[in-house]
Amino acid sequence: MTTRIAFIGAGSVVFTKNLLTDILDFPELRGSTIALHDIDPERLQTAGMMARWTSGRFGGAAKVEEHPDLRSALEGADFVINMVQIGMHEATLVDFEIPKRYGLKQTIADSMGIGGIFRGLRTIPFVLDLAREMSELCPDALLLNYTNPMSILMEALYTAHPEVKSVGLCHSVPYTAMEIASYIGVDHRDLLYECAGINHIAWMTRLEVDGEDAYPRLFEAMEDPEIYARDKVRFELMRHFGYFVTESSEHNAEYTPYFLRDDRLIQEFDVPVDEYVRRSEENLREYAETRRRLLAGEDFDLERSIEYGSLIIHSMLTGEPRKVYGNVENTGLITNLPRGACVEVPILADDTGLNPCHVGELPPQLAAACHPHTAVQNLTVRAALEGRREHVYHAAMLDRHAPSVLSLGEIRSMVDDLIAAHGDALPEGIRGTSVRS
Repeated sequence: MTTRIAFIGAGSVVFTKNLLTDILDFPELRGSTIALHDIDPERLQTAGMMARWTSGRFGGAAKVEEHPDLRSALEGADFVINMVQIGMHEATLVDFEIPKRYGLKQTIADSMGIGGIFRGLRTIPFVLDLAREMSELCPDALLLNYTNPMSILMEALYTAHPEVKSVGLCHSVPYTAMEIASYIGVDHRDLLYECAGINHIAWMTRLEVDGEDAYPRLFEAMEDPEIYARDKVRFELMRHFGYFVTESSEHNAEYTPYFLRDDRLIQEFDVPVDEYVRRSEENLREYAETRRRLLAGEDFDLERSIEYGSLIIHSMLTGEPRKVYGNVENTGLITNLPRGACVEVPILADDTGLNPCHVGELPPQLAAACHPHTAVQNLTVRAALEGRREHVYHAAMLDRHAPSVLSLGEIRSMVDDLIAAHGDALPEGIRGTSVRS
C-alpha cells in the first residue's frame, strides 16, 4: 500500500526539499504520495515545483499533490509533518521590536523567553485545529512536529489531544554532537553520547570516544582561545554547570539571566542581538532565489540531512530499529523534571512505533536549569487552553531572561503591548483589555 506523507507548511521550500530528499533516499519510500499544503498560493506552487524536481532526481519516485485545503492534504495520511510558521516575518518583527522598546534584547526568540511565549500563543490554535482534523481524517497517522516553540506546542498537543500520536523533532542534539566532535578533533561517528533534558536545553550527560570519557578533552579544548571563541556561551555554561548543553550559544544566551542583561556582557560573550531578524530576512531572500532558480530550470544540490523524520518513517514502515531523539510527554522518563512537561529523550523507533527511553534523574543542577522553563511552558499552554490572559503575565514574569532586565510592571506593560499587536492571532480569552491577576 502506498505511504501518504502530508507536508503542512510546505512553503518552507528549502526545508521541504531537504526532508523529501531524506525520504526518497530510502528505496522503500520512493513510491510515496507527498501531499503538500500551504495557505500561500505562490509558496504552495513553489513547493510543488521543488517536490517534483526532487522526485525527478530520484527517477520520478513520488506522487506529488498540492492542496490549498488542509483537510484534503490530511485525508488518509500515514505521516503528517508540521513545519508552519504562523505570522511569518511580520510577526517575528513584532516579537523583537516591542520588547526592544522596553530595553529587552533577544537573539532568536522562537523557543523560550518572550518571543517563544508569543510565538507559542499564536501557533497553538493552529496546532489544535490540525490535531482535530487528524483525529477525523487520519486517526492512525503520526504527527512529526518541527515547528517552534517545540515544548510549548507539544505540551498543548498532547494535553488537548492525547489521542493524536505525535513527536517533536529537532536537530539540536545531532548538531551539538557534531560540534563537540569538531572541538575535540574526532570524527563525529566515533563520538558516543547520551543526552536528555528539554528541547534546546538538553544536556550531554555522557561523552565517550573509544570507551573513554571525552569530557576531559572537551574541557581542555575550551582553554584554546580559538575554540572557545566559536561557542562562548555554551562553554561558559559547561565551565560552571559541568556539562555541555544542546542548541547554539546564540539561543542559550537568551535562556538564562547571565549574558544579555547589559552591553558589557553582550560584548564579552559575542552575543548576536536580533540574530533571528537577520535570519528571517535571509530566509525571504533564499525563498525568492529558490523560486527564481526553479522557474529557470536550474539544479540544486541534494544531500541527506541529519533530521530524524525520514529515519522514523523508514523504521516504522520497515521495522529497522533506530535510536533518535524526540520531544514527548514526561511520563516519568526524567524523574526530577515535572510529570507532564515536554522532555527531550532518546527514543527507539521500529515497526511497533516510537518507544521513549527511561532516563531517570538528571544531575540536579541540570534539572534545576530546565525546571523554570517547564513552568513557563506550562503557564503558556494553560493561558491558551483555558483562555487565561493572567497566565501570559505569569509566564513572562517567570521567564529567566526578562526579569534580569525589567520590573514586574514593565513586563506586564510589555505583554499588554504584544497582545494588542498580535490581536486576533492569539487564542480567545487572551485578547482584549488588560486584567489584574
